[in-house]
Amino acid sequence: MNMFETLGKAFKIPDIRRKIIFTLLMLIVFRLGSNIPVPGIDRAVLAEAFNGQGLFELFNLFSGGSFQNFTIFALSITPYITASIIINLLTIAIPYLENLAKEGMEGRKKMTQITRYLTVILALLQAVGFTLGLFRNALQDKDDIFMTIVIIFVLTAGTAFLMWLGEQINEYGVGNGISLIIFGGIICRAPVAINTALTSYRAGTVSMISLVLFCVFALVVVVGVVLVQQGQRRIPVQYAKRVVGRKMYGGQNTHIPIKVNQAGVIPVIFGLSIMQFPLTIAYFFPGGKFQAFVDKWISPSGDPGVWIYVIIDAVLIFFFTYFYTAITFNPVDVAENMRANGGFVPGIRPGRPTIEYLNNVMMRIAFVGAIFLAVIASMPYLIQQWTDLQIRFGGTALLIAVGVALDTMKQIENQMVMRNYKGFL
Repeated sequence: MNMFETLGKAFKIPDIRRKIIFTLLMLIVFRLGSNIPVPGIDRAVLAEAFNGQGLFELFNLFSGGSFQNFTIFALSITPYITASIIINLLTIAIPYLENLAKEGMEGRKKMTQITRYLTVILALLQAVGFTLGLFRNALQDKDDIFMTIVIIFVLTAGTAFLMWLGEQINEYGVGNGISLIIFGGIICRAPVAINTALTSYRAGTVSMISLVLFCVFALVVVVGVVLVQQGQRRIPVQYAKRVVGRKMYGGQNTHIPIKVNQAGVIPVIFGLSIMQFPLTIAYFFPGGKFQAFVDKWISPSGDPGVWIYVIIDAVLIFFFTYFYTAITFNPVDVAENMRANGGFVPGIRPGRPTIEYLNNVMMRIAFVGAIFLAVIASMPYLIQQWTDLQIRFGGTALLIAVGVALDTMKQIENQMVMRNYKGFL
């Protein structure tokens, strides 16, 4: 109810109302483009190629089904996400990018420009790979070089347009544009997933117990995501008093907030990408020994493959959770900034002991976040193994959708607070 009250108050403010409407219009444009098919594709062959395939969950998750239908937004915004991750990781290894990150607004503009160029390059490579590899059998005329080039450029332009759309939302709308595009793709699949479950129930292929189990799972995921996303460990910090002239500074108490899920959904995405790689390779060699091996031992629909898949995926999620948390939270920098400003953690000596204390707290918090992400990512596969219910709107989708919704609502609330401060001043 608090969310609806916030939206109601936001709509009464003209500036915020315009931003919300603009954001909704951009999402409508995204959904309209998601239904425009790429030319020169045989839809019957395409449907047959994806029939019964559980592959490419990540692509379909981010594109809202556009990848499976091979529309102009089939590549979705994944090249931009990959480019952003690469650039952020390279800032640690390349001094030029590290200096840009420290230059403030101008440096961020240059990094954004580099990210755009890398996005187009990655989108072009993916478009070539999918057109000449995965979807080659679906081409109406495989020998028509001109039409093949048109398909490649249409897919690349679709990703570039989505990148521009996300930036327009960032500038003139509300919320994170890229996250909202992914959010829109996920939400549009929810009615289809619900209709499929109800149709299966009427046909007798799914029991009432399975439906109830799915509803309980969805409710637990939503509540869990809200609690974990909002949860944080607050480390108390006290600043020593300083006398400068006749004035006294410091002496205040504050805290360092460390989020329980510091890495967000990135470990799940990375783990899913790696686990989908052998399944993708197997798709290019149908009927072979490699595909039979993958289907039995690594596929989430195999036996005992589902258990091996879940275990390896959980290990990858743990690894990437610790890896990304270490990148986003640096105990050394935090401890040095505290000491430079006369701050200290009560009971902990400044310097090396503070660094070790912050690092231990971060590791324990990351362990809890990793368990949460691993359970959410693995539960849909286990439910499908124990029941006849095929969950397409799984834990990863709910995790992203709820997380983006919470972040967007928080930004709306912050804009309302800032507007009140401006009016007061």
